[in-house]
Amino acid sequence: MLMNTLYLAWQDQGTSRQWFPIGRLDADAENSDYRFRYIVGAQRAEKEARFGPIVGFPKINQDYRSSELFPIFQDRVLSPKRPDFGEYLRALDLGDYADPLQMLAVNGGRRMTDSFEVFPKLVKNDDGSFVCRFFLHGWRHASESAQARINSLEPGEPLYVAMELTNPRNGLAVQIQTTDYQMLGWAPRYLVGNLTTAMAESSGQYTASVVRVNPVPTPAQERVLVEMSSRWDKHEPMSGPDYRPLVE
Repeated sequence: MLMNTLYLAWQDQGTSRQWFPIGRLDADAENSDYRFRYIVGAQRAEKEARFGPIVGFPKINQDYRSSELFPIFQDRVLSPKRPDFGEYLRALDLGDYADPLQMLAVNGGRRMTDSFEVFPKLVKNDDGSFVCRFFLHGWRHASESAQARINSLEPGEPLYVAMELTNPRNGLAVQIQTTDYQMLGWAPRYLVGNLTTAMAESSGQYTASVVRVNPVPTPAQERVLVEMSSRWDKHEPMSGPDYRPLVE
């Protein structure tokens, strides 16, 4: 059985703007087996930012099962019947075919109408290494020179990754820079804890590069696709208290 795990994150739209991991989806698409559970991060979001249960998952301590992908996830991917579906897959660097779980793992399922994003469970290989992909966050708030630099990025171009300890909004952040030290944007905030742990443990053994730069009119949130690789010596990804399911 091939089980894929995705997490659902929610952003407080109040003053904090903080991201919380709030749910876990375990999916075996071949056998039509889908399971959603809230995680401890949802309780923290409830306490700190007045998070409320999602439509379709009204009870926070319930185990939800389905033979189909739950609507909150299915509604975040483009239908293969759309004429621009092939172009959409290319923007995600997914080739000619991908299932909804693969699409969500890359594009995050971001929508302008709500405050949720989807991200995959990071997988640690036997040697401690891992690879992850994400779209650059925050580039629209970068300087004019940074935005111009984005237009000149090339696939395969190496990037620098820097830990930012004094980010005015989040405190701790992961910056993405060009090799000539032009700050472009940031890694997604809900990945910061796991990425910075890897950066601290790996003693400089972390790299990043440009996968794709998608042209306008591609949605802004899918502009620059980045791949980062690093390793954990001791840390197990997504093992913190926030990620523990409320139902075993």
